[in-house]
Amino acid sequence: MNLLFFILSYLIGNFTAAYILGKVLLNKDIRKMGSGNAGATNALRSFGPVIGVTTLLMDLLKGVLALYLADKFGDQYSVYYAAVGVILGHNWPVFFGFKGGKGIATSAGVLIYLDIRIFAIVIAIFIITVAISRYVSLGSVLAAASAPICAYILAFKTKPYTFYVILLLAIIAIYKHRTNIVRLLNKTENKIKFKEK
Repeated sequence: MNLLFFILSYLIGNFTAAYILGKVLLNKDIRKMGSGNAGATNALRSFGPVIGVTTLLMDLLKGVLALYLADKFGDQYSVYYAAVGVILGHNWPVFFGFKGGKGIATSAGVLIYLDIRIFAIVIAIFIITVAISRYVSLGSVLAAASAPICAYILAFKTKPYTFYVILLLAIIAIYKHRTNIVRLLNKTENKIKFKEK
């Protein structure tokens, strides 16, 4: 049963908003623009704030949706399978040549459903970091690194699997940002700019 929720969530994750919105509204392929990443940050840079923010919200909501369906129709462990499935589907979507996003917005949706307290702390770290540095990648990496720490403190005693899944998702997120980390260290990473395209 849980394998079915994993597969369903993977398919939900395959709904690549940045690609779909870019093709439908502008007839452009996000994977051939900017960083080539099919996520909200590249959508913001390449298509402007309207599509960028819409992508962010849609990516976040699919994380919530995947866990909601697993929670409603599965058992106590189904949400964890769904959490991993939806992130893998977003990051490596089979229907889009395994070229997806980096999973930050979708991970945020997962955190909202798993534990809103962890989400609140992590999103605060992300917002403060980006506001000060203007590096979305730095905010994403620090948020990802802080998530399992928060999960261990707040949830490990009562929901150990929440910690284990969040730790796994954090590792995936940081791995997906490995080239950004190199550019940050080399001081060649691009800062976020808010311009209408």
